[in-house]
Amino acid sequence: MTLKTFAPAALAAGFLLFAAAAHSAAPTPKPAIWVRYPTVPDKLSPAAELGKQIFFDASLSGSGQMSCATCHSPDHAYGPTNGLAVQLGGADMKHAGARAVPSLRYLTFTPLFTRHYYVPQSEDSDDEGPTGGFMRDGSMPSLREQMAMPMLNPNEMANASREAVVAKLRHAPYAGAFTRVYGANVWADPAKAFVHAGEALEAFETEDPSFHPFTSKFDAVMSGHASFSSAELRGLAAYSDPDKGNCAQCHVASPGPGGRPAAFTDYSFAALGLPRNMEIPANHDPAYFDMGLCGPMRTDMAKETDYCGMFKTPTLRNAASRTVFFHNGVFHTLDDAVRFYSERDSNAKKWFGHLATGKVDLYNDLPKAYRSNVDHTDPPFTHNPKKAVLNDAQIRDIVAFLKTLDDGYSAVAGGPQRK
Repeated sequence: MTLKTFAPAALAAGFLLFAAAAHSAAPTPKPAIWVRYPTVPDKLSPAAELGKQIFFDASLSGSGQMSCATCHSPDHAYGPTNGLAVQLGGADMKHAGARAVPSLRYLTFTPLFTRHYYVPQSEDSDDEGPTGGFMRDGSMPSLREQMAMPMLNPNEMANASREAVVAKLRHAPYAGAFTRVYGANVWADPAKAFVHAGEALEAFETEDPSFHPFTSKFDAVMSGHASFSSAELRGLAAYSDPDKGNCAQCHVASPGPGGRPAAFTDYSFAALGLPRNMEIPANHDPAYFDMGLCGPMRTDMAKETDYCGMFKTPTLRNAASRTVFFHNGVFHTLDDAVRFYSERDSNAKKWFGHLATGKVDLYNDLPKAYRSNVDHTDPPFTHNPKKAVLNDAQIRDIVAFLKTLDDGYSAVAGGPQRK
């Protein structure tokens, strides 16, 4: 992925000049920090072209009706096309999943999963805890290996085995392209052919610019082609302020290593204490709990109960275009998602309902034994639990800023507004 470099029109060390500008009529500051935006490749590699055909091929599913693109639509930032908390799939397309579908955009620089992350080249770095990996629980080490999860999940593409997937690939219209990329004898070893299919998908998701377009207004501001409105600047100030939203602590808004455009995630994990979502059929069983890092989908950390309830921090790029939020899809508006951070503890009655005793059932999407894992150490969750952190105006402003992260403002990465 080739990068082009810009001196941004709105970024300062620590991202703090934005906050200062938001409280005055001063123009957006122009510090000397560089952001490097990718250029569009002339063409995809043969492996990536093959991966593209695999990505859109519904015949690879048990139902014959579901492709990767069914849940990860390119017209919806490679996320779902609807506001369902979980999507339907399986051999009859009637089986509900257990987690909300995430976007596949901006995954290229996801680090390998580790239980104990330290900031590289920093002598003073503290243990940041679990970080990285693919899927909401970080269980997959790469995009190529991630493919196996939806392909074999009985609630998704519902293939009985890797061999069953390869048999379909062998008879696909692009089988000839598969052999040209991976060799005439590729079908002799189905296990290896399945791995190659994952490699092709990874090549497509890595090379195709639609997976990392950087065409938002935010990127246009970074490259000097646009300026934030007053509401967007105020929203960024509240977003970045440790005493307000403190969103930037995990959803990092500053450039990454080498001037890479902001990812709006640090790939860390957190237990947010979300309300239980009864839109998920699995949750109708009171004994069922999705606990992220410690199961039930991820099995290697089942005994590491300090991690129960932790899920990976997603990018906020294109969040405003979504209609389902968090791993359990419990909220359907961006306003509610932001408001929950502000009011989780101060207005718990609103979010968590009541038990028969009249008490609020806090953090009820976790077993009681693990509710102590819920984050109370990072702002805004360390503030006065009796008072909301953000007022209505600040929530509106944060939402206004988040809307600047939606792609489609410009035609090219870091470019001007479309005419």
